[in-house]
Amino acid sequence: MFEKVLKAIADHPMIIIHRHTNPDGDALGSQIGLKHIILANFPDKTVYMVGDAAGRYEFMADSTMDEVSDDAYEGALAIILDTSARKLISDDRYTRAAMTVRMDHHLFCEKIAEEEVVDSTWESCCGLITHFCMSCGLTLPPLAAEALYTGMVTDSGRFRYDAVSANTFRAAAFLMQHPIDTNELYRNLYASDFDQMKLRAQFVLKIQFTKRNVAYIYTPLAEVKACGADLFAISRGMVSTMADIKGVDIWVNFTETEHGVLCELRSSRFNINPVAVKYGGGGHAKASGATVSGREEAMAMLADLDRMMEDAQ
Repeated sequence: MFEKVLKAIADHPMIIIHRHTNPDGDALGSQIGLKHIILANFPDKTVYMVGDAAGRYEFMADSTMDEVSDDAYEGALAIILDTSARKLISDDRYTRAAMTVRMDHHLFCEKIAEEEVVDSTWESCCGLITHFCMSCGLTLPPLAAEALYTGMVTDSGRFRYDAVSANTFRAAAFLMQHPIDTNELYRNLYASDFDQMKLRAQFVLKIQFTKRNVAYIYTPLAEVKACGADLFAISRGMVSTMADIKGVDIWVNFTETEHGVLCELRSSRFNINPVAVKYGGGGHAKASGATVSGREEAMAMLADLDRMMEDAQ
C-alpha cells in the first residue's frame, strides 16, 4: 500500500509537506508527525512544512511553518496531507514540485497527486500516517508520536465518533509507547477561559431551526469581527454547540469572512458529504465543510440539507 510513497521519499533529497488551509489538529499533527518520521528514518533529507499559521494549535511542538522559496520546489517531492480537494490546499506551489504524493482519509473527490493513498476507513489522517509508520517498520520519534496522537484525538472526538475502529486503538497504542502527557494535551485542547465560555453561550442563543429541524447558526462578518475570536474558534469551534440537541440529526455553522462563507456541516445519522461536494467542499460522510460565495448560496445549501431531512421522513 505504501511502497510507492516510501520510494518517492527515498528518491528525493528535498521534501515539502502541505495540508489544508485553516488547519485543525489532524492537519497539523499529520504534517508534523510525517516530517519527524522522515527525518528520523532518512536523516540525509531536508524536510519543510508549509501553509497558513497554526492558530489555536500553536501549542503543538514544531507547529511553526517554514519559509520556503519557489526555487526549493525544483526537484522536490511535495506531499499533500489531509486534503480532499485542490482548492483546499494551503500553498498551491505543490504544483511546482518534481513529484507529488497525497495521503488522505477523506472521501475521494478528485485526483490531486501523481501517487495517492486515500483510505476513508481511517478516522484521521494521523491514523493513516501512523499506519504508514507501523506497516513500513519505521522508527517513530517521540515528537512525531505526540503530534499524531493529538490529531487522532481531535479528529475522532476523543475516540467518540463512529469512524473509530479497532485499527484506531491499535494505532493509538503504538503511539502511546512513547510518553505522552495526555493531561497537558487535553488542557490545551479543551480547557476554556471564561471569555470562551461566554462566547459559546452567545452562540447557543443564536441557534435557529429549519422547518424540518436542521439546526444552524449564521454569523455575519460584522459580528465575527466584533466578537474578537479567531475564525477557527467561530466556524469549526462553534458547530459543536448544536451536536447534542435532541431531535436534531443535521446541523450546520455558517461564518462570513472577507472571502466567502465558511460552512461546517455535521450529522449524527446521514451522509451530508454530497451536499458539501455540490458546493465545492468535501470531507467525511457525517462531517464535511465548504466555502460558498455569500449568504444566498449558504441558504441554498441549508435548503438542500432541509430537503435531505424531508426525504428521510
